[in-house]
Amino acid sequence: MKQLRLSRVAVLFAAIGFAAAPELTNIAANTAYAQEAMRPEVGRIVQSAGELYKARKYKEALSKIHEADNVAGKTVNENFTIERMRLSIASAAGDNAATIRAAETIVAANKLPAKEQLQMIQVLANANYKAGNFPKAAQWYGRYYADGGTDQSLRPYMIQAMSQGGDSAHAMKEVMADLAADEKAGRTPSLSNLEFYANAALKQKDMAGYSSALEKMVAYHGKKEYWVNLLNNIERKPGYSQRLKLDLYRLKLVLGEVTKTSDFMDSSLMAIQAGYPAEASKIIDAGYKAGALGAGGDAARHQRLRDMANKAQDESNKALAANEEEAKQSKSGTDLLSVGFGYVTTGKFDKGLGLMEEGLKKGNLKHVDDAKLHLGVAYVMAGKKANAIKTFKTVQGTDGTADLARYWIIYINQSMK
Repeated sequence: MKQLRLSRVAVLFAAIGFAAAPELTNIAANTAYAQEAMRPEVGRIVQSAGELYKARKYKEALSKIHEADNVAGKTVNENFTIERMRLSIASAAGDNAATIRAAETIVAANKLPAKEQLQMIQVLANANYKAGNFPKAAQWYGRYYADGGTDQSLRPYMIQAMSQGGDSAHAMKEVMADLAADEKAGRTPSLSNLEFYANAALKQKDMAGYSSALEKMVAYHGKKEYWVNLLNNIERKPGYSQRLKLDLYRLKLVLGEVTKTSDFMDSSLMAIQAGYPAEASKIIDAGYKAGALGAGGDAARHQRLRDMANKAQDESNKALAANEEEAKQSKSGTDLLSVGFGYVTTGKFDKGLGLMEEGLKKGNLKHVDDAKLHLGVAYVMAGKKANAIKTFKTVQGTDGTADLARYWIIYINQSMK
């Protein structure tokens, strides 16, 4: 996961009110928290620094306020006023070290109202993050939340600071807490948390965790590269069945993830072998349209593949009625499901879906979840998305069928947006 970046700390200071001109240029305003007046030797330095700041001479203003360090015997209130001035000037001058120094002193004084104290802790956390002092940044972000801070936009930076600072275990604990809270509240989990979880799981070779993170990244954030990783990863999951290869290709095809010549050829051949030449022809046509088939030295080979699909379709059409009758006589619903799916691939949706539903009800199926998965895909082909989702939700197989069913649901939901 790329390291998160913060905007200039000065922008943050301005947003939370620590760079307001009255506080910088008016000594009376700067002594609002003081119980006694500043001595002239301190007041003159603060006044001069404020005038330089007002003139936008930030480096000169910072140099001037530093002169106050040489004044002996400063009171607590004088130090507090000086550091507030130093903080505002340092932020404008882009001096992160001086910003941190001033903010630490202000927080330690504990003289600000509770809300402003929290804002100052936030400044410290962000400034340390910007400086690359990640352990310190993580400490201050933790302090912010421990003291009652509620700005959830800071959590990604805290988690990143923990990770960059070498406390990956703590970072993961925070990520998992966020993800659990998001799930309980029905919120969309942040992309940064999901990426962190995915990367950590991959490093630990936790492929189940990696797949879970990828699935959420696809479902909630839908970027194409996440689909690629998710679909490539499914074949590496323990227990995945290679008989689902064509089913995986079907999902890749609707997502536009089949681009290689070899994949168009392999998937169309599998469709022919499975008894669905009409589906094979559509795959081949898509390959020609994409320029992956029909060109180069293998163009003749591609044409032979197309001819094979057409010939198989002619033979299938001739045998379809007989196959349908034979399937109805079978004690198993497997053949009805197969014949029905064949009808669906030719565009005869109502007839095909009816046969598939009849086959599922008849039962005696070797792979029940495969049957439900195929019925769901058939509903998608027929444009019956609600029926497809309902069917996919019934797929429970641990061999990859349930995974594919969930991915189809994600695809349907995204296509409906």
